[in-house]
This record gives sequence, C-alpha cells and structure tokens, in this order.
Amino acid sequence: MAQQIAIGLLMYPGAQLSAVYGLMDLFLSANRIAMEHTPRTVEPLWVSRWQLEPSSGQVEVLDASTGPSQLTVVIIPPNLESRGTDLPETVLLDWLKAQHEGGAVICSICTAAFILARTGLLNGRPATTHWALKETLATQFPKICVQTDRMVIEDGDIITAGGVTAWIDLGLRLIERFLGPSVILAVAQFLLIDPNGREQRFYSKFAPQFHHGDEAILRVQHWLQLHYGKSVAIADMIAVALLGERTFLRRFKKATGMKPIEYLQTLRVGKAREMLEFSQMSFGEIAWNVGYEDQGAFRKIFVRLVGLPPGEYRRRFSVGASAVNS
Repeated sequence: MAQQIAIGLLMYPGAQLSAVYGLMDLFLSANRIAMEHTPRTVEPLWVSRWQLEPSSGQVEVLDASTGPSQLTVVIIPPNLESRGTDLPETVLLDWLKAQHEGGAVICSICTAAFILARTGLLNGRPATTHWALKETLATQFPKICVQTDRMVIEDGDIITAGGVTAWIDLGLRLIERFLGPSVILAVAQFLLIDPNGREQRFYSKFAPQFHHGDEAILRVQHWLQLHYGKSVAIADMIAVALLGERTFLRRFKKATGMKPIEYLQTLRVGKAREMLEFSQMSFGEIAWNVGYEDQGAFRKIFVRLVGLPPGEYRRRFSVGASAVNS
C-alpha cells in the first residue's frame, strides 16, 4: 500500500478561514473520488490543522485523529488583514523550517509568502504572491525572485500560490501530484472548477508607482496618462522631463521599475483592457484609441503582457452579456 500523504494546514492569528476549510473540503472530495476510482492503489490524504498552543509553547495538531508523525505538505493560508510581518511567534517560523528539514513540501498562499519569506526558505528561489504586493515582497526580501504573473510556482519542495483564492489552484496541484490526473479531473468536474492553470496576469491591473519622489519622472507619468493615445516617442518624454537622455532613462527605470517604452505599452494595454471590459468597440478601434495604427502589432503586445488574446479576454471579463468578439 502506498505511503499516506499527510497535509497540515497552519492556523495562526488572522489566517483566512475560508481558505482553510475550503482546502479541507477540496481534499475530502478528492479522497472520496479517489477511493471510487482507484481504491486499491491510492491512500487517502490525511488532512489536519496545526496551531501554536500558548500553554505548551509548541505547534500542535488540532484535530483529534492521529496521522503520520512527519507531514508531507504544510500549507500556510493567507491573511486578509496583514502580510504576516506582525507575527510575533518565532516558534511558528522554527516549526516551518523543521518541517521542511524533515522532508515536508512547504506551501504559501497569497500574503502568506511574507511569512514563508521570513523563514529564509525562499531565498534564491522563484516565488509568487498577490500581484498587488509584488514590489513590497521584492523590496522587503530582495533575495527572492518574485514572479507574480504566475498563479502557482512549484519549485520542488517549495510551492507558492498567488491570489486570495489561489488556494483552489494550489489544492488542485497537490491533488494531481499525490492522487493523479484522473482524480483531479473528476474533482474539477464535481466542484465545477476549471482544472486548467490560471495566471495572475489575466486579473492584475496596471498600478503605476507615483510615490517615488522624482518630480521629473512624475511629471512624465502624468503627461503619459493624458497623451497615451497619441504618437509618443522617447524624445517627447525627455522634453517633458527636462533631463538628458541617459539621466532620464536611468531615473525613469529607478522610479517606475520599467523602461519608458515598456511603461507606455503597459499603460496602453491597461486602457485597452478597460475598453474590452466596458465597451463594445472592436479591437481595431481600441488599438487606434490607445495609440496604435497597426492593430496586429498591438495584439502581439497585448497577448505578451496579458497572456490572452483580446477576444478571449473580452469573453472572460466583459461586463456585457453580448460582447462583440474581436
């Protein structure tokens, strides 16, 4: 008989309970379906909750049923109120490191990446968190390679998941890893979940950095917000900034994290996404409105930055029931 897989959910102050209990329901459904499909070859997942007990000062299991002494997977749920930076108990961090040293796969969801980052286990690794927290995580923990375009990043013994509801994506990945592809498809059908991998860039909105303190670059950013739909060249931005070319390029990248043309493209794609969501304009009209005469060229930029063709993006995210396909 296969070795039992033990999944531990770490409870801590502020942990998102919907993620905890949602994962428990997901794994319970997977167990039932697995036993129906392959009862002789699959051992059910053992799922438990763990938390720091003040009386003992140790991390202990909450659930009465006993399971393996060594966890196979530890999942840190997100916290909607903070990023884990106010978590005082170093015991929890030490426990996570000890579980990892014992062979457990450590997983974080959304803001829980900040907790996992404090253990040092993410140093030198790729990791994701909520797209809106990309810069914060990268600034606080510069040794981490933050990649928030992806919803889930599997790096062997460390798995990070991005958005608040990315516990669904993480749960499905674990079900596929331990129970097999046929079970994950059956679970997805039963729960009406799309088993295909999502990406955060489908959902993330462009949020420019304005609080960087560089007045010249801020002036250019404000100018671009008004003139993105016109023909814009680097020379135009330099003229607005009143800087030399090399100085402008260096300061723009430092202030915004992007090169000027990359920034302009991202701004235009953000405006195009809004038009796809809230208007019935064709993609050709939208391309023209955001400053592109060649809609084919803009389509390539759109797909590269968003990860979806314009027509598919409109079908998924348009607020209108009868959106026009582009």
